[in-house]
Amino acid sequence: MNSVTKIVTYPIVETFHSVQGEGYWTGVNAFFIRLGGCDVHCPWCDTKHSWNSQNHPQQSTQELAIAAKVVNPAIVVITGGEPLMHDLAPLTAALKNEGMQVHLETSGAHPFSGDFDWVTFSPKTFKAPHNNIYSRTNELKVVISNEDDLKWAEQQAALVPEKTLCYLQPEWKSPQSKELIFNYILHHPRWRISLQTHKLLQVQ
Repeated sequence: MNSVTKIVTYPIVETFHSVQGEGYWTGVNAFFIRLGGCDVHCPWCDTKHSWNSQNHPQQSTQELAIAAKVVNPAIVVITGGEPLMHDLAPLTAALKNEGMQVHLETSGAHPFSGDFDWVTFSPKTFKAPHNNIYSRTNELKVVISNEDDLKWAEQQAALVPEKTLCYLQPEWKSPQSKELIFNYILHHPRWRISLQTHKLLQVQ
């Protein structure tokens, strides 16, 4: 089978139609594609079931593009897991062929691939980001649980383009992080707060 007709598949944890719950695009009609596989292993991760890609069924680019098109979303969000563990070029090509606006949510821990309209970069201290992610970042979103995370956030912000939107997001099991972020933003105007509004709304 040649490269033109080859069917490309990905391990899919889930697909769902909802609203974007975080960051700049909060509240926007979105179709989510959650890919299996992650080697970053954040201890507070709320999707640990996604880490082992072998636990999830494969779906083709064609199937995923059709599923997204049917619900007519404003954006399609590719997330994980850590989606950049996979070559995302075939998937983004299939989605864009259907006229979709495609967004990425990534820790940047692997080399960049794919064609995206928006890149949300959420770097983690547990696995260093790949250098080629920084110049592609539209939105920097750093999860905060303690003051050391704020130092990490500033280090990462120094590496992204000046026009990048910068968000601090409370770690969902750490109530004290909300106050820490609130006070920090009052003294550091480059930063904004990102809340997981889908959890407040109790939707997926």
